[in-house]
Amino acid sequence: MTPTLRRPVLPRGTVPLATGVLLLALVPLGRFVTPFSPQEHVAQPWEPPGGRTLLGTDALGRDVLSRVLAGGTQLMAVSLSAAAAAVACGTALGLIAGWTGGRTARAVHRLCDLLLAVPALILALVLAVALPGATAVVAASLLSGAPLTARVVAAQSAHLRERGHVRAAVERGERTAAVLTREVLPALRGLVAADAGLRLVTALQIAAALAVLGLGPQPPEPDWALMLNENLPGAALNPMGLLAPAVPLAGCAWALAAAARSLAHQPKDTV
Repeated sequence: MTPTLRRPVLPRGTVPLATGVLLLALVPLGRFVTPFSPQEHVAQPWEPPGGRTLLGTDALGRDVLSRVLAGGTQLMAVSLSAAAAAVACGTALGLIAGWTGGRTARAVHRLCDLLLAVPALILALVLAVALPGATAVVAASLLSGAPLTARVVAAQSAHLRERGHVRAAVERGERTAAVLTREVLPALRGLVAADAGLRLVTALQIAAALAVLGLGPQPPEPDWALMLNENLPGAALNPMGLLAPAVPLAGCAWALAAAARSLAHQPKDTV
């Protein structure tokens, strides 16, 4: 009998994870393939798609396509920085709380409860009054995201503390820092990676919200969220001025959330 060929089965979550990684890699490259300079006035304001401008023009006659291609770089850079800060601090706090337990754990949990009592967007708005937009995004993401990361890491690290290989390392006399970095943290890499995706989506939402409110990048800087604010008055004349930046903004958030979800559902022996 002729053997039946079977299609290779990809691990669950491979497609959304690859999509999220691909988007992160492609966004910075967009500014190198713009048809025009993002700040160049190429036609009359609010011209509909057609001719040289495939997506029409914005409020100042700039090419919408060029601004969309160049508009995600700063937004994603700020969001990545904010997410990295939140995950790093939250993981450190969670490891300390989960490993030590007792009063230290209770103090960390109370601090997390206090920080989570304030909504992230309100915190970002308050911080944006005194800080530059990018700094406010990082600070708000750190103060609102790190407590969530700390909670999940603390719960899991407290469970791992009783595992045989961890107890063996302690009995060998290894230092606490070595046990945490060599035995506990590697076992948490899947959890931390999935949580990082969620922190990145939250940071992206905060950055977009501040930009729409005029508290982020300032004109004439190309930015997806800022374009929503700039092009709202001319939505009836050229709807692509709003739709073009909204689609990649929503697409990035969806892809990153899907990637985080796929990491969270991967088998433990593969993460």
